Amino acid sequence: MITAAFAPHQITQAQLKPLNDSVIVAEMMFTERLSRGGLVLPNDNGKSLGIRPRWGRVYAVGPAQTDVVVGQWVCVAHGRWTRGIDIQDEQGKQTLRRIDPNDIFLVSDTEPEDETFSGAIHIEQKPSEMLHN
Repeated sequence: MITAAFAPHQITQAQLKPLNDSVIVAEMMFTERLSRGGLVLPNDNGKSLGIRPRWGRVYAVGPAQTDVVVGQWVCVAHGRWTRGIDIQDEQGKQTLRRIDPNDIFLVSDTEPEDETFSGAIHIEQKPSEMLHN
């Protein structure tokens, strides 16, 4: 049987064993959002727009991890996660990412209503604006 080169890896949650204090998350959201006022907040484009913390559901933890447990939701600082790997498990297809456990801001036992605790985004000033400030 021929398998696509980038097909999701077939695993079970029990097969994944993170090392030390590692934290593996799933369900991180990277799409644009709509504010209550109707403004579109862009997704992360790797520059200044869309920079914000993200929430993810803890999928697995290493044996030395004492701050979070599987099933909790964590808010992690922007960019403190890996690119991710697609897997297929009992819950279906999902993307797993390793996050930096030192950059966890918040922990919740229930799924947060919002992907971030702040609706603010950073926009770079243009050189002409900087001269007049």
